[in-house]
Amino acid sequence: MATDSGASIPRFPDGFLWGVSTSAHQIEGAADEREPSVWDVFTAEPGRVKDGSTAAVACDHCHRYPEDVALLAGLGVDAYRFSVSWPRVNSPGGLDFYDRLVDALCAAGIRPVPTLFHWDLPATLDWLRRDTADRFVDHVGVVAKRLGDRVGTWITLNEPAEHTLLGHALGVHAPGRRLLFDALPVAHHQLLAHGLAVRALRAAGARDIGIANSHGPVRAASAEPADVAAAAFYDLLLNRLFAEPVVLGRYPEGMAELMPGDVASDLAVIAEPVDWYGVNYYAPTRVGAPGSGDAEYGGIALPAELPFSVREIEGHPVTDFGWPVVPEGLTELLCGFRERYDERLPPIVITENGCSYEGVDDQDRIAYLDGHLRALHAALEAGVDVRGYFVWSLMDNFEWAEGYAHRFGLVHVDFTTQKRTPKASYRWFRDVLRAQRRPLSG
Repeated sequence: MATDSGASIPRFPDGFLWGVSTSAHQIEGAADEREPSVWDVFTAEPGRVKDGSTAAVACDHCHRYPEDVALLAGLGVDAYRFSVSWPRVNSPGGLDFYDRLVDALCAAGIRPVPTLFHWDLPATLDWLRRDTADRFVDHVGVVAKRLGDRVGTWITLNEPAEHTLLGHALGVHAPGRRLLFDALPVAHHQLLAHGLAVRALRAAGARDIGIANSHGPVRAASAEPADVAAAAFYDLLLNRLFAEPVVLGRYPEGMAELMPGDVASDLAVIAEPVDWYGVNYYAPTRVGAPGSGDAEYGGIALPAELPFSVREIEGHPVTDFGWPVVPEGLTELLCGFRERYDERLPPIVITENGCSYEGVDDQDRIAYLDGHLRALHAALEAGVDVRGYFVWSLMDNFEWAEGYAHRFGLVHVDFTTQKRTPKASYRWFRDVLRAQRRPLSG
């Protein structure tokens, strides 16, 4: 059970990095001050977002960032993971905003950790085209030149798996394509962009670079061979396809021939060494053979022709999003990665972990975070090299195709008045951080 103070969380190592995360499109607003992204085009189409909303204003962070930095300082985090909007950088005065934000963070003693791409691709670009990776390098160079004197830690991409699957294979996120396995070039071009970005950041003097990939353990629905095979394929598609090119410099068996271009040459770029590997964790997935369970992924209907089905994980509470709460899955995932990739696995940073719950007295969120921090500590005790943990998210925001229906924040946002109200979980996490920094007795 969670405690009010957070003091009962096991002690993490000295120097462990504590932070919270956000993304540009979900909080910044000020859409009229930048060029359009694929998400602006997508949300303008009727029926694409469940509540019909857009992120045109969102949390109005572009105009209210001093208040939000004060909330970060009050929370006591070491670092703030935000994303840099590529469309905003392309627009007059766009980089000036990030200059001001980074200056405010540094003045508050908070490490800025920018993610250089978090799904909001300029509307004129397309990840199906290889040259988008080259355009990304141009973007990275511009941002690094402007902010690199104050930013030491960088993240190249956020969740290329979800951007590929949800945006290009299933069509439920921007840009709304339903290509199924013909979306694989999108995965390859994003991974190539990551590797090229690492090279560009190194050339600019960066020495602390990672990527944020989403991962979760995959469990077969039964011991039946068809269920085991379906689960293995799902694990390949959602975990190995995005981890192994970065960590091992190769695609899982059978995947390289499905990718475009000179794959061997590209893999040498994709595998540019990173300083740490970011993991976004929410829940495990239970998978069976096609046609034998609910064809659903995170509340999204899956096409019947896919070679797997997703089953309910029973015996666990669920969040307001319907995701099962399985803290031990985080331990399972990290220990599994260490076993699979051994000494080739870089140090791990949990770049996202959080949950959707209503209410300001959000005891369910406290219990969720408490359980996951204990699970993370168990992975540390088992020998996994974990260096940091970021809660998703600092504040309630625009939750992509769900609109404003789900609240992941430690801070409640009234989207009519923009009033920020710290939740019980904000105070709990603040107390966790204070307890972690308290000198050990004796």
